[in-house]
Amino acid sequence: MKKYIASVACLLVFMACKQEKKGTVETAVVKEVAVVENDWEVLFDGTSLDKWKEFKTDGISDTWKIEGDALVYTPPAEGEENKNHDLVTREEYTNFVLTLDWKISEAGNSGVFWGVSEDGKFGTGYQTGPEIQILDNEKHPDAKAGTTHQAGALYDMVSPATDVTNPVGEWNTMVITVDHNAHIGSVTLNGTVMVTFPVANEEWDAMVAKSKFAGWDGFGKYTTGKIGLQDHGNIVAFRNIKIKQL
Repeated sequence: MKKYIASVACLLVFMACKQEKKGTVETAVVKEVAVVENDWEVLFDGTSLDKWKEFKTDGISDTWKIEGDALVYTPPAEGEENKNHDLVTREEYTNFVLTLDWKISEAGNSGVFWGVSEDGKFGTGYQTGPEIQILDNEKHPDAKAGTTHQAGALYDMVSPATDVTNPVGEWNTMVITVDHNAHIGSVTLNGTVMVTFPVANEEWDAMVAKSKFAGWDGFGKYTTGKIGLQDHGNIVAFRNIKIKQL
């Protein structure tokens, strides 16, 4: 019999859960998912970056390094700031549960994307990939720009339910679920459901139309795409990255 992992034996995916945002009610679904060990693909376990590359290149610069069991992004030296170093998976994914740990630097900003396209007309991951925000809520100015910019938010679209981030320098565990077949998505941070949202339907389109991404060619349009880790110019670390396709 397959062995269940205790830490992820039950994940929230959405079922009969409603969230009110900006005067509208968004309906989400939550269901209990039994996670079997063999269902997971390890994307990073502290030993190899074989499943990653930088956006629109075939390699990885030394801005990304393995330190202990963590993958750490450090901003490049002066003169290299204008080059984008977003990290993306070599494979593409459609419906999935993604789990990882992240640790942000003081006043730092980063994020996790999905649905990233490397089409030649796009210059960064955020032009196509919706972002789940990673942020120092205490000291980064984005946290003051509105709750849709705080850690755990679906960036610029859905605010997190609360602030459950650990202090800067400590690890946070995040679970992102995206299911285009059921048209639902969610984010759990440190065991708390932060956001639920529609995907790939009219509700999603209406949400994008009210955000900064309104009119962006390709944003949120790729139901199959790459997972991305954002270069936002600040030190950020990730570990224990794995994905389960639904």
